[in-house]
Amino acid sequence: MAFEFKFPDVGEGVAEGEIVSWKVGVGDSVKEDDPLVEVMTDKATVEIPSPTTGTILEIRAQEGDVIPVGDVLVVIGEAGEAAPTRTVKRPAASAGKEPVLAAAPRTGPTDGDGDGAGAPSGRIRATPAVRKLAREMSIDLGTVPGTGPRGRITKKDVELIARKGSAAAAPRSQARPKPKPLPRGEREQRIPLRGIRRKIAEHLAHAKRTAPHFTYVDEVDMTEVVALRKEAKTIAESRGVKLTYLPFVIKSLVPALREYPLLNSSLDDASGEIVLKNYYNIGIAMSTEEGLIVPVVHDADQKGLLELASDIQNLSKKAREGKLTLPELQGGTFTITSTGNIGGLFATPIVNHPEVAILGVHKISPRPVVREGQIVIRDMMNVSLSFDHRVVDGAVGAAFANRLIRYLSDPKLFLLESL
Repeated sequence: MAFEFKFPDVGEGVAEGEIVSWKVGVGDSVKEDDPLVEVMTDKATVEIPSPTTGTILEIRAQEGDVIPVGDVLVVIGEAGEAAPTRTVKRPAASAGKEPVLAAAPRTGPTDGDGDGAGAPSGRIRATPAVRKLAREMSIDLGTVPGTGPRGRITKKDVELIARKGSAAAAPRSQARPKPKPLPRGEREQRIPLRGIRRKIAEHLAHAKRTAPHFTYVDEVDMTEVVALRKEAKTIAESRGVKLTYLPFVIKSLVPALREYPLLNSSLDDASGEIVLKNYYNIGIAMSTEEGLIVPVVHDADQKGLLELASDIQNLSKKAREGKLTLPELQGGTFTITSTGNIGGLFATPIVNHPEVAILGVHKISPRPVVREGQIVIRDMMNVSLSFDHRVVDGAVGAAFANRLIRYLSDPKLFLLESL
């Protein structure tokens, strides 16, 4: 008997999700726990497995569709069995208005999960293992002729293209298409605002509407940290860890947050209460091919420099591969965003709501400064701190920044805090 599989509750208050890519097509056979579809929620991108063994009779949502929890994703049954008739929902009529019928459901993909070559229908047919191989080899599956049954792309097809060296690199997913140069004569190009890019837009717009921002900018003498990192890099590398400056920033941040607990809080708008956090989960904004995400280093106050470095390294790798889990994206109490060596004097970062503050760190470069009446060259870094003015007053924000700068300028202080 045909089974209507509904979009399950994936937890953490998720109410809806966007279809990123289908892993199956109509007519495909699936086994229990085989991957069915990749769905992006406001928390993370998750792969939903098949709840049963059978044949895909019907797909009821297209890539890019946003569907609520409880809506039917796919119909699974026996080969040749007819899918059950769908019921068109009729919303209740408003006073003085005729009821409006819901738009007729669109036909789902019939032969795979993406446009391109390799199948008679023009849709890409490839197993998750083949797609993973193509990503690792930077192969655009849309350029690969499929030699398998019904035009399915096989591993040998991908390997053949890789050997020929004729396939172009492709983005990891269709959620964030990259702009291409406009053909001559065309004045505009339209790119769908969907996937992670849409979630970023929604989250940042909500943060700006909700929290009145102000930004505080200052500079930090990082000379001592630069020297300490240089000495510690060899030890870190011997343990397979890449030691960046972010662990030093986190180690300076935690004692400053302890001294100014308002900065490690959130505002519960519903109850009108400021919630002070006695734990320190530091979000690290990371840029990926699909957009900006903020994985979280949990319990940062309980970890040493190398453990923090290892956590950041692992989270960064998983972010690039799209393998972050929901817990790794949740529970942050304060966020750091870094421009690395890109440059710029300062920025005005947007607070990662419901947090109340965010730290922007910029490149470290040698600059002339005055020390004890003498001009000397020091390794300097600018910092930008944005605050939610509903919770943090200007004087408190400036005092917190000064405390953070003191710890960063003299790493012995935060090292002593760890003892």
